[in-house]
Amino acid sequence: MAASIPQKLLSEALGTALLLTVVIGSGIMAERLAGGNVAVALLANTLATVGGLYVLIEVFGPIGGAHFNPAVSLVMAGRGELPLPLLAPYIGVQLVGAMLGAWLAHAMFDMGIVQFSAKMRGGTGQWIAEAVATFGLVLVILRAPAARVAAMVAAYIGAAYWFTASTSFANPAAAFGRMFSDSFAGIAPSSVPGFVLAELVGAGMAAAVHRMFSGAPVAPDAISSTSPSKNA
Repeated sequence: MAASIPQKLLSEALGTALLLTVVIGSGIMAERLAGGNVAVALLANTLATVGGLYVLIEVFGPIGGAHFNPAVSLVMAGRGELPLPLLAPYIGVQLVGAMLGAWLAHAMFDMGIVQFSAKMRGGTGQWIAEAVATFGLVLVILRAPAARVAAMVAAYIGAAYWFTASTSFANPAAAFGRMFSDSFAGIAPSSVPGFVLAELVGAGMAAAVHRMFSGAPVAPDAISSTSPSKNA
């Protein structure tokens, strides 16, 4: 039985909020326990994100597609996989969910709820990294077999934490939510526009490459908006 529109929107809001809680909360915990070792902190943050992302895609995918990501929603709307009237509501609840997820992480760690990051992230290398990270993410979503998409997306994001200079936000909602956290995972508000633009460019390139591969084999339900193939 197909999910209703309110159910889809709730799944996107809740899923995005929990994703940001995982990313930010694990970053706070990692920074506190790593004793100043940034590599160890990043590794812990990566492992938590991989596990959390996999579970969230599996749980929320059958309801609303588990986009958790405006760039993914834009691509799916462009392909006709997400009804155009749902695009703005999807993006809206993703952004609100991302902010609430940051606040929830702060509440759990007894931090000030409302804050803004002072962590500057920018420059050509990081913008290229965000384009590459988002390109790979969207291409995996579009090309992965439906039964394996959650694992493949989580694995790709885990790898991209380490092979990209930006540690792979790959998600405008994540960039938006993380600017509300002056923590290990934060990003300064002034750095967000460059990240978002790069992410949108990467998503568009992935959609174009997927079209070029349109004659190649792809699992029948790999890009269904009701399967767990639309993530993060």
